[in-house]
Amino acid sequence: MLFEHGGRRFVLRHYRRGGLVARLSPDRYLWLGEDLTRPVREFMLTLRMQAEGLPVPIPVAARFERDGRTYRGDLITEWLPDTQTLAQRLDAGDIGLSTWAAIGRCLRRFQDYGLCHSDLNAHNILLRGDEEVFLSDFDNGSRRSPGLWRDANLARLRRSLDKLEDSRAQRRFDDAQWHCLLSAAL
Repeated sequence: MLFEHGGRRFVLRHYRRGGLVARLSPDRYLWLGEDLTRPVREFMLTLRMQAEGLPVPIPVAARFERDGRTYRGDLITEWLPDTQTLAQRLDAGDIGLSTWAAIGRCLRRFQDYGLCHSDLNAHNILLRGDEEVFLSDFDNGSRRSPGLWRDANLARLRRSLDKLEDSRAQRRFDDAQWHCLLSAAL
């Protein structure tokens, strides 16, 4: 949800469960302590990445509301003006190879930092113009030593792109674009 305060725009994201568990509890999580809440963990991780100069939305606030053994939570980040998700850009038309290379270079920066993005998909890659790329939604993300998680993150992104293509009559993503991204990312 977008909102404005003091002349600035922000994004409020309420944490919601996915999968089968969402049927039992759409937005409640087990309380294990303040530092282990999803909003606080994501806020701190994003703040560290922002301090390192990585292209992320600036974190503004994290909130949790405890109720006995469970909690609900929210995260507020600054809105990134003039951006579209990779999924939106693909829906609008073809994306040039230079943009795919820029996405690959951005992913490489995050991998070099050691970020394992637990949900890397076409909706969490933001584009401004053809060369400026941001990543968002670091819920359950973590810093790790180099390993196979890097390939797993890229495979998750590929599945996301293929899923978008499966629902589209006219193809806008192909192996040439993927290889352009990979050559810049590896």
